[in-house]
Parts: sequence; structure tokens; C-alpha cells
Amino acid sequence: MKCFRRVQCCRYSTERRVRVVFFLCVTQHHLFLPDKEELFQNVLTQVAEQFSRAFKINELKTEVTNRLAMLEKRVELEGMKVVEIEKCRSDIKKLREEMASRNNNHFLDDNKKLTPRRDVPSYPKYHLSQETVEALRQPTFDVWQWEPNEMLSCLEHMYHDLDLVKDFNMNPITLKRWLLCIHDNYRMNPFHNFRHCFCVTQMMYSMICLCSLQTFTQVDILILMTAAVCHDLDHPGYNNMYQINARTELAVRYNDISPLENHHCAVAFQIFSQPDCNIFSTFDPEAFKQIRQGIITLILATDMARHGEILDSFKHKVDSFDFTDEEHVTCLKMVLIKCCDISNEVRPMEVAEPWADCLLEEYFMQSDREKAEGLPVAPFMDREKVTKPTAQIGFIKFVLIPMFETVMKLFPQIEDVMVQPLRESRDRYEELKQIDDAMNEVQKKKSENLTMGKKK
Repeated sequence: MKCFRRVQCCRYSTERRVRVVFFLCVTQHHLFLPDKEELFQNVLTQVAEQFSRAFKINELKTEVTNRLAMLEKRVELEGMKVVEIEKCRSDIKKLREEMASRNNNHFLDDNKKLTPRRDVPSYPKYHLSQETVEALRQPTFDVWQWEPNEMLSCLEHMYHDLDLVKDFNMNPITLKRWLLCIHDNYRMNPFHNFRHCFCVTQMMYSMICLCSLQTFTQVDILILMTAAVCHDLDHPGYNNMYQINARTELAVRYNDISPLENHHCAVAFQIFSQPDCNIFSTFDPEAFKQIRQGIITLILATDMARHGEILDSFKHKVDSFDFTDEEHVTCLKMVLIKCCDISNEVRPMEVAEPWADCLLEEYFMQSDREKAEGLPVAPFMDREKVTKPTAQIGFIKFVLIPMFETVMKLFPQIEDVMVQPLRESRDRYEELKQIDDAMNEVQKKKSENLTMGKKK
């Protein structure tokens, strides 16, 4: 404000000086009567000088005003920055507290999730129609059409339909509570979520029905189904390579050896340790030990780092397979859960393709985080390097088809409903890749032509 008052005072003072100069000049004219033209020129010159000083003062006023506005704006922006900094500090503090809590408490100490519901489970019973019951036995089953409570009812039906509830004298209410607790301990990841759990278990149920595995004991069937239900419990959405490279708590705890799969097993048996969720309560300690070891073996087999080792072992056994040989049967069960875990491309295109999108979304989330943290990034997970066709072709050709064709030697009935759809899926993605390549080539030529045109 003082600046403005000074400017105003200067302006009024200048105006007065102009009037005084003009008056003096006129007075001099009357007293000394110099040449009129020269006198008039002198008056104009002095008036002009005074106006020039006045204009400079106005310019100074404008400059001061502008600078003041800039300072006010800067103060406002700096104030906003302070608010943002404080918010960031608050968020960082919360994140550190959460990380400290996770480090100090075991993943399994989340009582909200792991404490079973002691009341009668509240999910509404979905009465399966005969059409649904029949569809549930097929690999073509559309897993996207069902709400969580309906998927829970379908899982419950599978245990009853396979006579597991009857043969092992399971409490049906305990089965319901266990399934609810399983649902609560799958995270909301794009891919590794409860729907994936249902998808894998439904494919296992389908293979058991399709392959007529009467040669398996009921204990084997129970192990297969339960391992499928539990195989990705509490999956964080970041794979083993991330866990190991980032040196996470899981990687440290399990010495970089299948950290996620070991964690899934640990969560599963923490749930079973709750009496109201223990579907194995009727088994004696020795039988429970056998079931526990069987489930752990199968879940650990889902680590893709062991894919080659497990498939090679099965290939050596398949031509002279012996269903009375425990080692042979265990190897087959490991291959079966692996098939179910990565079986999405067996399903019809409209069911399979959304799963590919979900998996890529989860991959891209991980690779973005790895880049931000300066960790190695796998090319097949990098959004800048991979496309859906390129990702799927290699996986189908070199992982899925060889494994399913090996199982087909033991169970020829899966060729039409499982192996053939894989071949068709491979062919479809190869066609899509050709289209993508052709479009990229056209785009490349257009870019080259534009570049050449600019140079000319």
C-alpha cells in the first residue's frame, strides 16, 4: 500500500510542477517578451519532460503491481506445495506403519479374515438346476456368469457330488464355513482371485469326471480338490521373481524357494487349524498327516519354475504308468493340478480371452512397479514389449499343448474336449499375430514416407 501511495503522490506532484512551469513560462513571456516561437518551444519542451517523468512513474506503478501479483501467486503455489508435502508425509507415515505391522505380524495373523464365522454361514444357498449340474462337469463351463455366493454353492455341490462329504463324514456346516473362509482369503487381484480359484477347482472336477479316475482313492480325490481350492490363497498379485528380487518378507522367510506357493500352503493350514473350518476333523493324526503332505506337494507343484522338472518326470512314467505305484500316482496328481491351474485356453474363446486380459493386467502392474523400484523386468510382462497374441502363442505351443498331449496318452478321452481347443486357440492367436504384423508394417511404411517427404 505504501508503494501505491508514493506513486499517487508522485503523480499529483508532477501535475503541479507541470502547471507551475507553464505559469512561469507565460509570466516570463509577459515580463521579458522574448521571441514568441522560441518561448512556445521552451514551454512545450519542459511540459514534455514533465509528462515523460509522469509516464515513467506510471510504468513503475504497473511494474510494481505486476511483481506484487506474481509474488501473491507464488505465495499461493508455495502454500499449495506445503499442503501436498504434508499430505505425502502423512501417506508415507501410514504406509510405513502398515509395512511395520506386516513385518512384525505374520501374514496369517489377520483375524478378520481367518477367524471362522461361528454362526450358520449366511451366503444364500443357490439351488443348482439340472442343466447347471451337467454343465459344471464340462471344461466348457462359463465361469464368468456366476456371483461369489453361486460359486460357493457350486464348490459345495462338487464335494457332495464326489461323495467326499459322505465318505469322510464331513459336517456340512463346517464345509460351508471353510468355503466362506477360503473366499475371504483370496485378494481382489486382476487374475489371482477367488474366481480363479473356482475356475481351477471346476476344471479339476471336470477332469475327475471326464477321466473317470476310479483308480484313484477317495483320499486322492479329496487331496486333488482341496489343493485346487487352496492353491493361490492370499496371492499378493506379484509373482515369485518379484518376491525374490525385491527381497520381500515371503522371499526371506522361505529362502527364495517357491515363496508364494509355500505361503499358500501356510494360509491353507492356518485355516484348517480353526476347529470350525477343519473339514478333516474326522481323520486320525496319521491320516491327516498324509492328507497334509499330499496337499502341500500339489500346491508346491504349481510353481512354474518347476514345470520342466515335473513334466519330464511324468513323461518318463507315462508309457508304463502304474496306478498301484505311489510315486507314479503322486506325479500324475502334480501334473493334473498344473493342467487345471493354467487351463484357461482349454475353454471356449469367449471364456478364455478375458482371462488373458486379466493376466496381462496383473503382469503390467508388476512390471510397472519393478521399473519404479529399479528391479529386473521380464520381457513377457513388459507392456512396451508384449502383445496378447505374442504372449499366448508361445505359452500354448511350448507349455500347454506338450503337457496336455502327454496326459492324453494316459487319458485319450481328453483330446476332443481339451487338446483340440488348445490347438484351435494357438491357430487363432497366430492369425491375430499375422494381422498385427501386417498392420505394423503398413504403419512403418507410412512413417518412412512421412520422413522422406519432410526431408524433400
